[in-house]
Amino acid sequence: QVQLVESGGGLVQAGGSLKLSCAASGFTFSRSAMSWFRQAPGKEREFVAGISWTYDSVYLVDYLDSVKGRLAISRDNAKNTVFLQMNSLKPEDTGVYYCAADVRRQPKHIVPNASGYDYWGQGTQVTVSS
Repeated sequence: QVQLVESGGGLVQAGGSLKLSCAASGFTFSRSAMSWFRQAPGKEREFVAGISWTYDSVYLVDYLDSVKGRLAISRDNAKNTVFLQMNSLKPEDTGVYYCAADVRRQPKHIVPNASGYDYWGQGTQVTVSS
């Protein structure tokens, strides 16, 4: 049974930091691309950050332009966990953050579209107050 369980969301003031975690099970995590998406009220779900899988130690990462330099995605294959470190948070970062797994992607590839993902977590709320 596939599970993606997010944690780490919460309420933070603008300029603050949060670190999201997503624990995965039920599929081959080390050979899956992993991404974070978010959805704000009344808006479509959008790609925030993604990290590929790889045969060597060099991963491909990709970010939404508005979060570059503030958010960082990483993964720990030994723990089947993907992280999203969020710094210098802004009110516009508010939303439900979802972890997603793409188990069919080639190594060093990331797809920034929700339709390309096979499994999703339940989401964790991030609220940034001004």
